[in-house]
Formats: sequence, structure tokens, C-alpha cells
Amino acid sequence: MNDMNSTSTAAPLVIKDDSKAGIRRARDIARHFAENLEPAPRPDTADTLALVVSELATNALRHGGGYYTLELSADRDGVSIAVSDPSPALPREREPDLNGGTGGFGWHMIRSLAHSVTITPGPECGKTIHALLPR
Repeated sequence: MNDMNSTSTAAPLVIKDDSKAGIRRARDIARHFAENLEPAPRPDTADTLALVVSELATNALRHGGGYYTLELSADRDGVSIAVSDPSPALPREREPDLNGGTGGFGWHMIRSLAHSVTITPGPECGKTIHALLPR
């Protein structure tokens, strides 16, 4: 049966990395993931997904213990991002550095771009940050 109103659920995609070069790879994979969803998500979803993934991966490398696991999944309502790292420390708000180049923009961006953001502790240590983007 071919139902034009049905929406498939995308199989989860999982990658692990521990390098700055992996951030670009994660961004490219996220964009490709969004662009290949059926039916296609909103036009801005692929770019937003790539940005949120990039910021979460960067934060995991800088502040979360030096490596991360990224999981992407989608259903009819949204695209889910989960980034796990070995640090139990929660992300913290800080004033963005407009002159020194030390960052401070990522967590603000993630929280403003995502429909929802939650943090769950890992089973032994660490944490997972879950972000949901509207489809």
C-alpha cells in the first residue's frame, strides 16, 4: 500500500570520534542524514541539524572528556540528536567572548535552535545531551 501521507522513521545512525577533524565529518553526516529523510524535512532542517551537531561535538571534545558518541534518529515529528561524553559535568551558561575567540556561543545556540534540550546522566559516568529539532 502506498500512503502519500505516511512518514517513515529513519534508522538511528551512530558515530564515535575523538578528533577535531571528526567535527566536520559529524556535520557532513548530519546534513546528509537530514537531506535523505523521506519525506524531506523543512528546508532549514539540514543546516540547523549540522550546526547543532557541530556545537555539541565541539563541546564534548573541549569540555566533556575528549571523545563523544553521536546518535541521530528521526520520526514523523522531528530529528533527534544525542551526544554522549565521559564527563558528568553539565554544560554551563557563560558570556560569549566577542573579542578573545574563546567561545561561549555554542550552548546558547543549541538551546535556541532546538525545540527541546535535555541532559541525562550516563549509566556509569558521563552524560548524554538530547536535542530535538522540528522536522
